[in-house]
Amino acid sequence: MSREPAGAGTAVVVDAPGAHRLVPHTPREPGPGEALVAVHAAGICGSDREVYQGNRPEGYVRYPLTPGHEWSGTVLRVGPGVPGGLAGRKVVGEGFRNCQVCDRCHAGETTLCSAGYEETGFTQPGAMAGTLTLPARLLHVLPDDADLTAAALLEPAACVAAAALKAQARPGERVAVVGTGTLGMFAVQFLRANSPAELLVVGTRDDREELSRRFGATDFRTKDQDLPGGFDVVIETAGSADAARTAAGLLRRGGRLVLTGIPAPGAEGLDPTDLVVRQLEVHTVFGAPPDAWAHTVRVFATGLLDPLPLVTHELPLTDFPRAIDLAGSGDPKVGKVLLRP
Repeated sequence: MSREPAGAGTAVVVDAPGAHRLVPHTPREPGPGEALVAVHAAGICGSDREVYQGNRPEGYVRYPLTPGHEWSGTVLRVGPGVPGGLAGRKVVGEGFRNCQVCDRCHAGETTLCSAGYEETGFTQPGAMAGTLTLPARLLHVLPDDADLTAAALLEPAACVAAAALKAQARPGERVAVVGTGTLGMFAVQFLRANSPAELLVVGTRDDREELSRRFGATDFRTKDQDLPGGFDVVIETAGSADAARTAAGLLRRGGRLVLTGIPAPGAEGLDPTDLVVRQLEVHTVFGAPPDAWAHTVRVFATGLLDPLPLVTHELPLTDFPRAIDLAGSGDPKVGKVLLRP
């Protein structure tokens, strides 16, 4: 069993946009159905920057809060009603605190829970602390030899897995990814596992070509180059209206488009006339339901998903402001930034 961190430790608390504190952290003992996890690492993503800057959509954050929805760790203790064998296991966990009883939850679409939005790190305490206490039903157990630093990236990977499952790419199809950030590189890996005839990556920086090809891309273009068309499947991960239009332009008539990025409010998006005339099949993804998480953990456990090359910085929790700045710097040398309790 993992040794519990000495002392109470530290937690990040964001009191309001632009205002944060480092506070002593006392683990909350797990109640019925809960587990107490020692956090190994927590990732920084664009939505964490939104929380800190105050531009996350209304209703999708509740201050004050401890951020951290991308994380990995080891179960320390479990509460009543939870199998004791979970103690000591390496885990990752779903963020959405679904109700389990509405129609959408029963259908497995937990990110659409009709009871209202609740998510770890946004409306519930997150993982930027020494420990995290959460419902044990949200945990996904990793192999004993799993690399917990790599596993801290499985939350964004699960969101992309949801996109890949919706895309239903079949062996031999022509597939493409628009966007070369963390989500884009995961999309390349998931699509590559389906043995495509061609896998194009479209980005804004040519310095991402080497990594794209390492993960399985057969072609790489920047968005200002001539782009081919006729693709069966395109996954968009860049989070801009321009990227969505680029992605749609790559498709054949009747092709399948999956959007994962969230453009800024008011941005001009896809042309509905074009969607109808070309009979494009459009899907969107917000978060990851349980089947996408289970798929991600399986693919990670078999070695088909390699998150570690995406990590460029590991910082202590006390460097939270620097981590936020690094993640939004636009520096090509900055990939995924992790905070370590």
